[in-house]
Amino acid sequence: MKWKNLIKVAFKSIVKNKLRTLLTMLGIIIGVGAVIVMVAIGKGAEQRIQNQISSMGTNLIMVFPGSSQQRGVHMGSDQGVRLTLDDVEWLKKNSTLLEAISPVVRSGVQVIGGSGNWNSSVYGVSEGYLAIRDWKLSSGDFFTANDIRAQSKICVIGQTLVKNLFANEDPVGQQLRLRNVPFRVIGVLKERGQSAFGQDQDDVIIAPYSTVYYRLSGQPHIHQILARAASLNQMEQAQAEITSIMRESHKLAEGEDADFTVRNQTDIASTAQETTRVLTILLASIASISLLVGGIGIMNIMLVSVTERTHEIGIRMAVGARSRDILVQFLIEAIVLSLSGGLIGVMIGFGATYIVHLATDWNTVIALENVLLSFGFAGAVGVFFGYYPARKAAALNPIEALRYE
Repeated sequence: MKWKNLIKVAFKSIVKNKLRTLLTMLGIIIGVGAVIVMVAIGKGAEQRIQNQISSMGTNLIMVFPGSSQQRGVHMGSDQGVRLTLDDVEWLKKNSTLLEAISPVVRSGVQVIGGSGNWNSSVYGVSEGYLAIRDWKLSSGDFFTANDIRAQSKICVIGQTLVKNLFANEDPVGQQLRLRNVPFRVIGVLKERGQSAFGQDQDDVIIAPYSTVYYRLSGQPHIHQILARAASLNQMEQAQAEITSIMRESHKLAEGEDADFTVRNQTDIASTAQETTRVLTILLASIASISLLVGGIGIMNIMLVSVTERTHEIGIRMAVGARSRDILVQFLIEAIVLSLSGGLIGVMIGFGATYIVHLATDWNTVIALENVLLSFGFAGAVGVFFGYYPARKAAALNPIEALRYE
């Protein structure tokens, strides 16, 4: 029997029982659609986290107080010896692979000004902070090294403060009071959105670190050191250089545990991507169970179909059909069932992904390779679960099949 005729007969058999065919394909439809949606959500989360980490800065290296591990025991950051401004000066003096270095002095403050008051965070940084964070101003100017030396009471604010305190006016040139200390706004940052850790990056006030350190912080240490490597290719060398200089600054003996932690942007990105990748695989695996259930449904219906059409199989064999022809015929029916369900599942998956994006504003990414993989897996399910019923049909004795009622 020719392939064209085999496919034609398979389609006729499937169309004959429309409701049963639809119910049989339901598992495949749900499985393929669910896999596409789950993978799209996982990929979207991975892309969103990557974008948020990229927004932290370019070639970024971070130094935190406290060791991540001491004597084999994991320690949280901000433990042990603190970071100081002397550490920053030592890095500036001895580093050769860093383009910019900035201390970070952080303090929560009540902001009064504009049209009301607002709880926010003020960050004391150096003049190179915007270059390190790859951040731009939407208006105004940034402070200079002279402003830092003079401990000038000036600041740059994020878009969240603009919306809540200066909704109807230009904030540049306006006064703010931070813990009763007057600050003049000299610039406004471009909108950044949430960070990879869920923090609002626009709810921020940036001022000279000397001013925040001596007038607002009230603490004899800094919270963090940020640095920018000269190039992406030198990130690892720059990180090793920072570690060496910091150990020298803290007078640590060889083999002694560090009392600081150095991490780069790539470390954070790799950790976040690995987490979302595992989540995506888990979601896709759960959704794939529906495909297996759909495959079992196909096997059951095909076995029923073989029983119902035993007499028909006997007639086909009596007029010259070979066992191979019967095997191929029923196998094609199973494959057509699964591929048809897969095609409908792909369309439903696209629609459901779009609805999820609209309803939740969640990033979703549909990759062509994932769609093809889901569709191909649906076909493989048809072959796997359809082979046994097809083989059973092909193994029927023609005489017994003709006698079957």
